[in-house]
Amino acid sequence: MARDPADVVVVGSGAGGAPVAYALAEAGIQVVILEKGRRYRDEEFDHDEIRMCRRSFFTPSIADEPHTLRSGENAKATRTTAGWVSTIVGGGTVHMAGYFYRFHPVDFALRSTLGHVPKASVVDWPIRYDDLEPFYARIEREIGVSGVWRAHPFEEPRTGDYPLPPLAENAVAREIDRACAALGYHPFPTPRAIVSREYRGRQPCMFCALCASYGCEIGAKSSTLASLIPAAEATGHCEVRPECMATEIPVDASGRVKGVVYRDAAGQSAFQPARCVVVACTAIETARLLLLSRSARFPNGLANASGLVGKNLVFSGESKGEALFERRSHPDTEWLSDTAPFAQRSMQDFYWLDQPVGGVRKAGTVVFALAHPNPILAAEHIAGSGSAARWGLRLKQALREEALGARTLTFETFAEVLPTPGTYVDLDPEVKDRWGMPVARITVDRHPLDAGAAGFLAARGREVLDALGPDASRITQEDGQDMVLQGGTCRFGRDPATSVLDVDCRAHTVPNLYVSDSSFMPTSGGVPGTLTIMANALRVGVGLAARFKAGRI
Repeated sequence: MARDPADVVVVGSGAGGAPVAYALAEAGIQVVILEKGRRYRDEEFDHDEIRMCRRSFFTPSIADEPHTLRSGENAKATRTTAGWVSTIVGGGTVHMAGYFYRFHPVDFALRSTLGHVPKASVVDWPIRYDDLEPFYARIEREIGVSGVWRAHPFEEPRTGDYPLPPLAENAVAREIDRACAALGYHPFPTPRAIVSREYRGRQPCMFCALCASYGCEIGAKSSTLASLIPAAEATGHCEVRPECMATEIPVDASGRVKGVVYRDAAGQSAFQPARCVVVACTAIETARLLLLSRSARFPNGLANASGLVGKNLVFSGESKGEALFERRSHPDTEWLSDTAPFAQRSMQDFYWLDQPVGGVRKAGTVVFALAHPNPILAAEHIAGSGSAARWGLRLKQALREEALGARTLTFETFAEVLPTPGTYVDLDPEVKDRWGMPVARITVDRHPLDAGAAGFLAARGREVLDALGPDASRITQEDGQDMVLQGGTCRFGRDPATSVLDVDCRAHTVPNLYVSDSSFMPTSGGVPGTLTIMANALRVGVGLAARFKAGRI
């Protein structure tokens, strides 16, 4: 089934897709968004931990649509849900925690700053921070970001304040400030993609504490579902088509893309013709779609003349820790009785190290938070595992004591992960999804410095927790990777031999094909990349709209 032509088809409605669609629609260009998942109303996002967190609400089931994962190309790949971000209208922005930091200038020139790093494929970005700053500022205004300007000495340059004041914070924030000051560190209010007061018709946060892993039932979280998508639709130039999974991007005899082949909600194959296609399916799934789109013109996958589609995959380094504070040990501690759910403190003293520590020059960010209130997760955590696991009456007693007599303060870190030639996405030669198409195979070959960066940040996070005088503290994860925070599989750059996309995120070898999700990112940064993805996608959309207006598409 073919449809009437659109000016642009955008594949994906999350951080990479919605800003492009908004910029185009605002300019009067007709856009169709194809989204693999359903569109939910705010009231459908409930607080059911089993439904939201333990079943396939946001992502596909491992039986229907797995990824496969292996450590090194000689290992056997196994089925996994790792690497899926979200398959609903709004993408991963719907269930994110909303930590919305900008990248720093050093992130755009890591190769120049670090020099050659053995075993890594580090390169500079073809743009600089100043090129993206206006789009950072605009996307913060368009969606609503809460924060404080000039809050710490390591802040990235800004041309203006946040559009909203910071979220209300638990009294523990003052304790973190005190402990950090004694250690010589500089904590600051965590910027959040959550509106702290009424904003553009959206009501402010009601402080339910269930941000991460949940959708927001009042639209206070600044997801694309709550902000950019309604704004794009209000122009009359944007149609969102949910439950439509792109399966191929065909080309004509001249090598230009013709539109997108997709499966609709009934499972039927359909074709949406368009003058231009923008792909924004996440770094892993975008690479998969391009590799699936083979033709006589592109036998190794669309836009893959360089052989770099899927290569240089990066994630975010991750470490975590926690401290337990019993009320009986701290009878006069105010924050233990404060019901405000957000600790709202971050540190970036270690984003860039003047002197290397164990070879590490670039570390990242530490964010402090009160423990997530998911009751089943908390019970599993208290129960433990192995020979030390609690059961029966002993477990009940521990649960009662934890609920009534203690609170847990946590930290999480976002560390630089260096790209390597051995970390990439390709098509699994054996495993297929429920439609019979090869799934994305993720191969990971981590750089030795990744563990050092994550471990260094973990030690700093625990240092702060211990300075607060807890009854117990521990590092729960020292050297992990957050595979939701991904990028790099279609690097942008100036040289077609070493990159997939040009500076405008247009494919070097396909003049009317763009990629606007995290695939474009040459390096991972030391913060979650969501805000940077959105800012760049807005930049791509504004540039593409200008080309349409000039008759160059």
